[in-house]
Amino acid sequence: MEEFEDLVDQYYQALYRFGFSLAKDPDRASDLVQQTFVIFAQKGHQLKDRSKAKTWLFTTLYREHLSNARRSQRHPEMEISGVEHELSGHEDQPDRQMDGQRAVHLLSQLDETFRAPLTLFYLQQHSYKEIASILEVPIGTVMSRISRGKDQLRKKMNSDPTRIVEFKPQAQNRTNG
Repeated sequence: MEEFEDLVDQYYQALYRFGFSLAKDPDRASDLVQQTFVIFAQKGHQLKDRSKAKTWLFTTLYREHLSNARRSQRHPEMEISGVEHELSGHEDQPDRQMDGQRAVHLLSQLDETFRAPLTLFYLQQHSYKEIASILEVPIGTVMSRISRGKDQLRKKMNSDPTRIVEFKPQAQNRTNG
C-alpha cells in the first residue's frame, strides 16, 4: 500500500500533464490519471520489475486515452441543447402514466384467459416459453391469447375514451371584489 502511495506521489503530476496533452481537457486528464491508477491497483502485482512502473503507468494512460477516443467515435457526446427535441419531455409523463394506469385497470376487466398471459408478458416480462410453462398450455396458445387479449384491451381503451383536461391557472380570469 505504501508503495502504491509513493507511485501516486511520484508520478501523478507527470501523468496528469501527459493526460492533459492528449485529452486537452482538465477533467478528462484527471479521469485518465485516476483510471490509470485504478488499473495499476488491480493489475500492478503482475509487474515483476518495479523499476518499469513509470513506463507501465504512462503506457496504460496512453492506452486508456486511445480506448476513450475509440469509444467517443462510436458514441459521440452531444450537447443536450442540440438533441433535446429527441428527448421526451416531462409534460408527456403524466399522460403516459395515466394511460398506463388506465390500461392496467382495463386489463383487470378482461377474462382470466387473456389477463394472465398479458400480465405475465407485459407487466412481469416473462417470455412466451416461460408463460407456457407457468400456465401449462402450449406456446402457440400463449401467443394467440396475448394477441387476442391485446385486441380486447385495445377495443376497451377505444370504447372508453378518457379525456384529459389540462388545468392552466394562468388562463383563468380572477376577479377580486
